[in-house]
Amino acid sequence: MRTKLLLAILILGTGLLSCKAQAKNTSELTKKEFMQKIWNFEASPKVFKYLGNKPAVVDFHAVWCGPCKKLNPILEELAIKYKDKVVFYKIDVDKEKELAGGFGIQSIPTIMFIPKKGEPSLSAGFLSKEELIKIIEGQLLK
Repeated sequence: MRTKLLLAILILGTGLLSCKAQAKNTSELTKKEFMQKIWNFEASPKVFKYLGNKPAVVDFHAVWCGPCKKLNPILEELAIKYKDKVVFYKIDVDKEKELAGGFGIQSIPTIMFIPKKGEPSLSAGFLSKEELIKIIEGQLLK
């Protein structure tokens, strides 16, 4: 009995650690961090000027959103796949209402794709892994 309990604790602990490790592949951004890493829209409100050195994928989401929950593991997997080429961020629309409103986010998930140079694009609704790869490869890494 004790061996089974220890085994169960070990399995659960390993699962929790892997979930924690996964969560580090994407970063949750606040408005302040967005303005430091993506675009300082207060300093340059009319002209988008990307501040990063790699293309970015920004997921506007909410913790209660079913399609967002379905998308999350896909984004985590892609963040690992493209870790040296693309950065992945998340913005919780309930916590960062000003950011969501500023970009006209009306449905979630909405993904913002930001190339190193040029204008970002938005895609509202759930995207499959294949669709995300096509956009990343075709728009961000071309």
